[in-house]
Amino acid sequence: MRRPTPDAPLLRWFASSGLFVMPQAAAPIAFALVALPLTGDAASGAAMMLAMTLAQVVGAVPITRFGRRFSPVPFVRVLIGLRTLALVAIAVLAGIGAPFALVVSGAALAGLVNGAAFGTLRAVLNHLVPASRLPRALGIAATLNEVTFVASPVLAAALGGISPQAAVWSMVVLGMGPMFLLPRVASATALGPERRRSRMRLTPSIALWLTCAAASAAAISAIEIGAVSMAVSFGLPATWGVLFPVALCVTSICGGVWVSVRNRVPRRRTVLAWLAITALGVASVGFGNSVAATVVGALLVGAVLAPLATYYSLILDRLVDPEHRAEVFALLRTASALGIITSSALISLVSLPATFAVVITMMTVVLLLAGSVFTTAWVKARRRRLAREADALRDLEPDASVPDGQDSQAVHGATPVEHPDSTDPERTAEEHAGIPG
Repeated sequence: MRRPTPDAPLLRWFASSGLFVMPQAAAPIAFALVALPLTGDAASGAAMMLAMTLAQVVGAVPITRFGRRFSPVPFVRVLIGLRTLALVAIAVLAGIGAPFALVVSGAALAGLVNGAAFGTLRAVLNHLVPASRLPRALGIAATLNEVTFVASPVLAAALGGISPQAAVWSMVVLGMGPMFLLPRVASATALGPERRRSRMRLTPSIALWLTCAAASAAAISAIEIGAVSMAVSFGLPATWGVLFPVALCVTSICGGVWVSVRNRVPRRRTVLAWLAITALGVASVGFGNSVAATVVGALLVGAVLAPLATYYSLILDRLVDPEHRAEVFALLRTASALGIITSSALISLVSLPATFAVVITMMTVVLLLAGSVFTTAWVKARRRRLAREADALRDLEPDASVPDGQDSQAVHGATPVEHPDSTDPERTAEEHAGIPG
């Protein structure tokens, strides 16, 4: 019998990660198709999306903490099984013409476990690859996720032409794939009682990157959700709205490939440049007043989507203890969901130009905050380095009170003591995480 290759579990994790996001990617189209015969308005599908997203925000952290008493892989399988049952309920309820409120409740149940499942699934990756290969693995995962986000709406629309329920059944069948594909990981075990009771401290550094993730998600969702409205404003048919999300997804796939090939943690100034490019892209989309400017803006935002998502995952991975990884990744998913909610609510309640103005402001704020944190970290690191160099020079100077040829420390019976700054506990979280300058 042929033994599996060492990378077989990792390949199975990649497949699981790609299929995991399929229901979320197909939901906007599938839910709209399901809502249309029930309410007479396809826009009612937005209520199902909102219910799913809000439930994800509510359930992410509590369910993740509850799951710390179980082995991660079986726990993820159970959560995906619960999500699958909720999606089955949506398809069945829609098929029998049940009240729309019940269908919305099914969407909420499907979203309730989504954040916790994502966080735990991402934490499993740390058991499959060493830290040196993590950027590449996350880049590949980001690329596969973008491919899923491109293909899933097309599949849902094609099947929805046959039957609205068929679009939901595709979410059921493909979304349950991780239940069978996830590999067994011997090192991924339940936490002991002491580690299980510990609580993750939400430090300013963690809060910063969660805020950045929320702003990035708001920028992306503003383009995707407002695509049809932008096409109509340019005098194009509504179906041309797909042009802008497709442009974003194409460059995001290229960005994921670049991250996986490069396999390096980016420098601080590179991350700042990516945030600036996102802000510039959103500004081009929101205030470009032409199809060309909007497409260019979508291309810019998409180009740095995967690199930024990979960086957020990497830095949060290094800012928490191993037992808190699933929780912080669930928070990352929650932050992204809040960004999506912000853009969708603004587009629904205010206007598209106002939405882009708010998103540009958010990106500017996080750019300034990240720049301030990086600058402070660089200044502190430089001061410590200069202090160590000054101490080294003083140690090389001869002691005037000691006769020639004798070592001052030997005379006094002292042993060399390392300068306390070399193990300074107050160094910044980014520096402790090993993020390059």
